[in-house]
Amino acid sequence: MHEHDEMNDHESRSETTATGTSRWLVIAMVVLLGVAGVALGYGYHQQTLVGHLTAQQSVSDATISQMQGQLSAVTSKLNDMTAAQQAQSQAQAQAQAQADATKQPDKKASAGVAHTGAHRPAATDKRYKQLQAQLADQQKQLKDTQDLVAKNRTDLEGNISSTRDELNGSIARTHEELVVLQKRGERSYTEFDLMKAKQFQRIGPLTLSLRKADTKHKNYDIEMIVDDNQLTKKKVNLYEPIWIHTENESQPVQIVVMRIEKNLIHGYVSAQKYRPSELATSGTASSLTPVSAHVPPNANDTQTQPTTNPPQQ
Repeated sequence: MHEHDEMNDHESRSETTATGTSRWLVIAMVVLLGVAGVALGYGYHQQTLVGHLTAQQSVSDATISQMQGQLSAVTSKLNDMTAAQQAQSQAQAQAQAQADATKQPDKKASAGVAHTGAHRPAATDKRYKQLQAQLADQQKQLKDTQDLVAKNRTDLEGNISSTRDELNGSIARTHEELVVLQKRGERSYTEFDLMKAKQFQRIGPLTLSLRKADTKHKNYDIEMIVDDNQLTKKKVNLYEPIWIHTENESQPVQIVVMRIEKNLIHGYVSAQKYRPSELATSGTASSLTPVSAHVPPNANDTQTQPTTNPPQQ
């Protein structure tokens, strides 16, 4: 009986050891499968992000190349006009020399034909004045065209610089970098903290509502109201800029999220600092002459003279 009990005890211990080993093998396999799944998910996410960045870089390169071609065409046109102006200046100098030579009295001809010599200088002076008037008009037209070309060239260079900044991703990833962008003075920046909610919150020129914040994968879902249209952006990555074109802005509005927390995102909205209508109003106001400047000095002192407020900057 004693030997039989020892054999049963030994068999029970063997079964317990085998069961424990199998359990640890199952746990190890589950852990390995989980790690493999996470690695595959992360690799797919990185591949998708690289694809988006490559597409954005291609669009940036194409846009910059197109604008550089336009700039080259404008430069070529300006060079051609400069050459034409130099040629006209040389022609004017030659005409001046010919006119001076014609004005010199020909003593031998005046002694032989006095009547013909009396009318020749008057006709020459008339043609000379007409030539001068034509040259002056052409020079004025050329000057106006050069000024217009120079203005277009400056505007085009500014657009190229602005587009390069926008397409190459001039974004802030921290509050300190946002302060640097603000100091440039090119655009206005509104920093925000947006909680997850169904209600919309007004931030700068946009109305936003956070619907999901995924802290594990560092992306979020957001809804916005743009020109009375409700739009949705899903799975937007951290630091990934969102460009929104509105009816009232000539340049797109930018949304960048710098931090994703549970049910909260922190970022900023970037917009054009001045609208075209505000710039036009400012330019018109600055060119106006105050009404008080037209009041005669002997006006009645009892009359109230109109005043104008300085234009708002």
